[in-house]
Amino acid sequence: MAIELQGLRTVIYPVADLAAATLWWSTLLGREPYFDQPFYVGFNVAGYELGLLPEASPGDGALTYWGVESVQDAMDAAIALGAVEHTAASAVGDGIVTGSVLTATGNVVGFIRNPHFALPG
Repeated sequence: MAIELQGLRTVIYPVADLAAATLWWSTLLGREPYFDQPFYVGFNVAGYELGLLPEASPGDGALTYWGVESVQDAMDAAIALGAVEHTAASAVGDGIVTGSVLTATGNVVGFIRNPHFALPG
């Protein structure tokens, strides 16, 4: 079962110290985050999401989310090819759904359905 990836959407960096990471990225980007909560900090970078997540495992490294029409369908297709669920498909707020799998080759692959995303430019 093939799926259609709609393109890159989001990169999430797991962080141990959310305040320090927020300051670092704010300084580097020259602006404050558009979303700043104890559970997640988000920056808009050229129309794409750069997120800081204190609850994620730094051992997983940065997590890239690919846009898809259905997160569950994308996860099911990946699992049918030998991947295993990494994080269950779940609504994370404002109509956005995310989920991820661990591929048979050891990579974490994220899928996202974000009804608010529009291609930059």
